[in-house]
Amino acid sequence: MADAQRTHRVVVVGAGIAGLTSALLLAARGLDVTLVEKAAAPGGKMRRVLVDGAPIDAGPTVFTMRWVFDQIFAAAGAKVEDHLKLQPLGVLARHAWRGHEPRLDLFADIRRSAEAIGEFSGPQEAQRFLGFCRQARQLYDHLEGPYIRSERPTLGSMVGDLGPRGLMALMQIGPFSNLWRSLSRHFRDPRLQQLFARYATYCGASPWMAPATLMLVAQVELDGVWAVEGGMHAVAQAFAALAEARGVKLRFGCACEQVLVRDGRAVGVRLADGEQISADSVVFNGDVNALAQGLLGDPARRATAAVAPARRSLSALTWLVNARTSGFPLVRHNVFFDEDYASEFDDIFRQRRLPRRGTVYVCAQDRTDEGTGSDAPERLLCLVNAPADGDRRPFDVSETEPCEQRSLALMRECGLSIEWSPQTHRLVTPADFERLFPATGGALYGPATHGWMSSFHRASSTSRLPGLYLAGGSVHPGPGVPMAAMSGRLAAETLMAHLDSTSRSRRVVISGGMSTRSATTGGMA
Repeated sequence: MADAQRTHRVVVVGAGIAGLTSALLLAARGLDVTLVEKAAAPGGKMRRVLVDGAPIDAGPTVFTMRWVFDQIFAAAGAKVEDHLKLQPLGVLARHAWRGHEPRLDLFADIRRSAEAIGEFSGPQEAQRFLGFCRQARQLYDHLEGPYIRSERPTLGSMVGDLGPRGLMALMQIGPFSNLWRSLSRHFRDPRLQQLFARYATYCGASPWMAPATLMLVAQVELDGVWAVEGGMHAVAQAFAALAEARGVKLRFGCACEQVLVRDGRAVGVRLADGEQISADSVVFNGDVNALAQGLLGDPARRATAAVAPARRSLSALTWLVNARTSGFPLVRHNVFFDEDYASEFDDIFRQRRLPRRGTVYVCAQDRTDEGTGSDAPERLLCLVNAPADGDRRPFDVSETEPCEQRSLALMRECGLSIEWSPQTHRLVTPADFERLFPATGGALYGPATHGWMSSFHRASSTSRLPGLYLAGGSVHPGPGVPMAAMSGRLAAETLMAHLDSTSRSRRVVISGGMSTRSATTGGMA
């Protein structure tokens, strides 16, 4: 089999974190790997944009689940710390509410968070918070193996993997309940319900439709949040450099126009310039809807089911800013809440319009825990959730300008002033995201995680087309940098398993995970 592996040719389409992970791991196992990417640099959604001369991360901003990256680098014979400089954050996020003077910080140290919540909402809410964290950790411990480290589960496999204790833990949270309802049983202060309900948006979902299991995000953050020197784009650069060192042929500026199919099997790709690259296997790291809509050729349509527009996750309006700020002590991650949280998601998912009372997230990319800035301009990513209708309407100034003014007003009422001008910021709309990532409507998280069955509806790493494997945020186990990286690892492991076996039904489970957490993790419950 070793000789077969050396001659097995793989083309990976897309240099997002999932594609980079697949290419790196397959090359480390001895396969002949070529990675093609239409952009001029790696990263996919982890892209960097220049604003008034400053490079700003324009996509994901949070580095969590470090064990995922430690294991990927170890499998390639490397160490994360030799390629990335990471700084653990003590302050996970700073939160403010319109019309309420107190701010609330959450910390990597659970005891500090409990003390802060006690001062903010009272000692009973602090105790409820500790109970919430205990349940979140228990849930994470039971779901990590059967969900995060395994190829897409079925209902039967999930029940078997969980076992009696896991099923009991799942039943305790009410698995058929939504996140908002579950949080209302944990907290009495509506501001705390709003704060923790925001975990649903990490998967592009509404708290009123997302499953209660998403409370496990609390444990993910308690395990550690890091700032990356050079920004999140530096993660993509490090993966690309290591992949190239392990033998991957990187082809940037090469758009894939078609997945080639012969005798019912994927056999390579054709690039936009007409070049054809033959392969024994293809890994597609892009939104699965691009395949289903025929954007990679009619023969590849059958590889996966289409995602209906109603099932799309959140998109966003983002403002990439390089400007001076004053008034509010920004830290790395900041959240500004408006009143009437339910109206935000009703506007987006039911009315299909920009929210009238939208939450504003601000990543201050030059700050860490100290929260101190200088008089110089600083780099900010400001984000408001939006409907994924970028293929249906242009999101022109008549629609975006009122949202922009409402967002600025909310931040001002919470104390933050930004020297806002046409020269200091750049707007990105759902229509822009659709152009960057076709067939999504601008959805940033693949299908929305709505309903308790959503875990079983995402595409698997094994497509319906033999020889074609799937990776990325629209594929199991879901969106976010570590989860997308895990999808790339699952695609690579599934491909290797198929090389070792004639059966395509073998389900891949990756070892390690929670049990291998190191001293690099943050405070734990």
